[in-house]
Amino acid sequence: MRVPPFSRFRRFTQISAIFMLGIVVGAVIYNAIFHVGYNVLWLQNQDLRVDIEQYQEDIKTLKKYNNTSTVIREIKIRSEESKSKEDNPLDPVTVKLIISQMGSDLEPMRGRSMFDIDTDSKLVRLLLDGKLYIVRDKEYSVKIRTMLVMEGVLQIWVEISPFKRN
Repeated sequence: MRVPPFSRFRRFTQISAIFMLGIVVGAVIYNAIFHVGYNVLWLQNQDLRVDIEQYQEDIKTLKKYNNTSTVIREIKIRSEESKSKEDNPLDPVTVKLIISQMGSDLEPMRGRSMFDIDTDSKLVRLLLDGKLYIVRDKEYSVKIRTMLVMEGVLQIWVEISPFKRN
């Protein structure tokens, strides 16, 4: 029995190798596109979940204090960017989770009189200024910049930065 020369099959093996390589590269590209889209969808989902929890809390408070106009009915926490240039910007999910944790810490402020905000703000600053929050196994510190009460809404601007140990 005679074996045919290998040179006859060389062209076929090259074509099949290029075809298989194309399949692998195409699968990698498709997988990368799928994961980028899924990541965007997941970030939006996390953002909406935190918003829904906040809105549910606000609805409960508004129903409870709808006839009283001089109490804090709603708490809005807003984050500001860190002023140092060396810090990497925080991803939105981390910021939302920290704001959610701060909202649960500030829950006792709901229903308090707006006219007592001067004593309450000192208490809030003592409790929350420089407090560490752990999100996704990383530590973040919070610094309160501004507190404002208007029409039953307590608005707090905070600066969130990664905590650095000395």
